[in-house]
Amino acid sequence: MRLLFDRGTLLFDAPEASRFAHLPGMLWDPRVGALRAPAHRHREVASALASAGVRFSDDVMRRDAPPGPWQSIAIRGYQREALDAWARAHRRGVVVLPTGSGKTRVALAAMAAVAKPALCLVPTRVLLDQWCQEIAAVYPHEIGRFGDGDRTLAPITVSTYESAYRHMAELGDRFALVIVDEAHHFGGGAQDDALEMCAAGARLGLTATPVTDDRAAGILDRLIGPTVYALGIADLAGTYLADFEVVTMRLDLTTAERERYDRLVAAYRGAFRQFQTLAPGATWAEFASAAQRSEDGRAALRAWRATRRLVSRCEAKLAAVSTLLARHRGARVLIFVADNDAAYAIARANLVMPLTCDIGRSERAEALARFRAGDLRALVSARVLNEGLDVPDADVAIVLGGALGEREHVQRVGRLLRPRPGKCALVYELVARQTIDVRQAARRRRGLAA
Repeated sequence: MRLLFDRGTLLFDAPEASRFAHLPGMLWDPRVGALRAPAHRHREVASALASAGVRFSDDVMRRDAPPGPWQSIAIRGYQREALDAWARAHRRGVVVLPTGSGKTRVALAAMAAVAKPALCLVPTRVLLDQWCQEIAAVYPHEIGRFGDGDRTLAPITVSTYESAYRHMAELGDRFALVIVDEAHHFGGGAQDDALEMCAAGARLGLTATPVTDDRAAGILDRLIGPTVYALGIADLAGTYLADFEVVTMRLDLTTAERERYDRLVAAYRGAFRQFQTLAPGATWAEFASAAQRSEDGRAALRAWRATRRLVSRCEAKLAAVSTLLARHRGARVLIFVADNDAAYAIARANLVMPLTCDIGRSERAEALARFRAGDLRALVSARVLNEGLDVPDADVAIVLGGALGEREHVQRVGRLLRPRPGKCALVYELVARQTIDVRQAARRRRGLAA
């Protein structure tokens, strides 16, 4: 009897294999006359066979060379606690730590402790480079890369989600440990397949903003493990993170903006209420999905998007940005907006550097280096600075709006919290009175108190 890896699945090849159909995740595959299960069930299946006293050959994992020795990795007390909690959970689970608190150090220490081939999954090409640099600082050996045109394999390998999804059928039996950076992206998308096709028994997820949706949380529990350790910004501010103060500036729309805002709101709210009479209890997400199928529905969605654009870059907010930049001439400032159009508008009006998805890797790296050196005093971005990217020390943030709510806000504020003696970061939140901005701002701030 043999348990094998076959293109992202487990294959149990045995006489009368059908009598083992009770094994976790196993289904009969008549094409090959054997049982098959997703590769991520490897540990469960092997354990069930062993518990039943079945003698079998476990040939799922390749016997590749182990990684070379790691240098000493210094970690803080709470990082050690997170690592210990993960170990007690049989090396499966999610660690929740604020942006800037060193989640990557926990992962490096985990890879060194496991001392077996490890695969790190990251959401973007920028983070692919950043993780390779972080690993290289304590691991003086070859590092594999999958993504951004690279396809090199090594005992320690970093891959973008997309590349892992494409190549896991060949890679899934090579790694004993998988690290999932920004793990909240999993739990309901196509990238979940990458984790299902990976046979790694040890799994560590990292995030600053845990998943709250029950269905997504259940999928994450199955593919990575439960949350085993969690700290919020409030737990570390003033010690390992800088103190911060949030200043809310409540601003008014102009008369023309108010008239346009009211027309737009009436357009999409009327359509939404009509939909709710036909589908009582329906959510906004269900309305947005259904609205795509009619011209009236699409017009309502256009009105909703126009409302968000108007609020995110109304005249009072643009003027406030200029005022705050003048007030904090000696500080390094990050400006967060809802979309690229707003980023470019602020960049033009205030002669500051925009960082958007349109900016190439080399230009982005140069901008961050100049910001670090003090040659650039401000950066404006819609999404690029939200997740993972190692942003140089900043003192002030100006938040005009966002698209992703509480999670996005926590990540943005975390960009300011790199500590130094006496530092207290300032977060200015610009909120348009009597608009959807008020409710969205309240929802965004909830995560900062956790």
